[in-house]
Amino acid sequence: MSELALSLQGLHKRFGALHATNEVSLELLKGEIHALIGPNGAGKSTLIHLVSGALKPDKGRIQLLGKDISNAPVHQRVRAGLTRSFQITSIFNQLSVRQNLLLATQGAEARYFSFFEKRDASVHLNQCALALATRCGIAHDLLDHQAGNLPHGEQRKLEFALTLAAAPSVVLLDEPMAGMGPDESKKLAALVASLRGELTVLLVEHDMQAVFSLADRITVLVAGKVLASGTPEQIRKNPQVQQAYLGSELDDDHA
Repeated sequence: MSELALSLQGLHKRFGALHATNEVSLELLKGEIHALIGPNGAGKSTLIHLVSGALKPDKGRIQLLGKDISNAPVHQRVRAGLTRSFQITSIFNQLSVRQNLLLATQGAEARYFSFFEKRDASVHLNQCALALATRCGIAHDLLDHQAGNLPHGEQRKLEFALTLAAAPSVVLLDEPMAGMGPDESKKLAALVASLRGELTVLLVEHDMQAVFSLADRITVLVAGKVLASGTPEQIRKNPQVQQAYLGSELDDDHA
């Protein structure tokens, strides 16, 4: 039996009269890519915020690798092995690509920090930064470019690298392909696919072609509730999912 990486049990979050998530339960297996889909307003981003620690649930439990993190602050969740990306690219725009990577690596490996050694001069941190750039397809001739001046696709790859810098066990990807062209999306999808078996990924994405090609399992969220969960083929054939969300969208993507 596969081990659980992340378990959500009866997560409920209310904003006034709105039940943003309503008794959401979800299990992610170690090493799988699990997609979370649903129409706008379904509660997907709220759920990501609850899991990452940006929001606290009104009730319910979150377990990471068997440890209850329901009330843990964001930084403790990161140290426990949980990181996330954002819908809007989140990088240090005024710094170079290299400095972004060095900062992220230094934060993840605090034991290497020294007041007597400049971060840019640390051989270990530079090696880690270079390895991250290589892993995420960031060209080495871009390392000394200002991050804020990079094309959108390169900024998304940099953010992806920052997400991986903490050597997480579970990664939350919130619409990583938003604003990307077809070629850029394919490259990032290949990068996400390369994580399978190494990390556990919870992927929120509106690109159905990417979702159905990447996901081992898919959960459909509608009006804050889990409508269905299963393999891509099971979700594709589910009449409730077809009626509530997918409809002709799948026909268009898989014609």
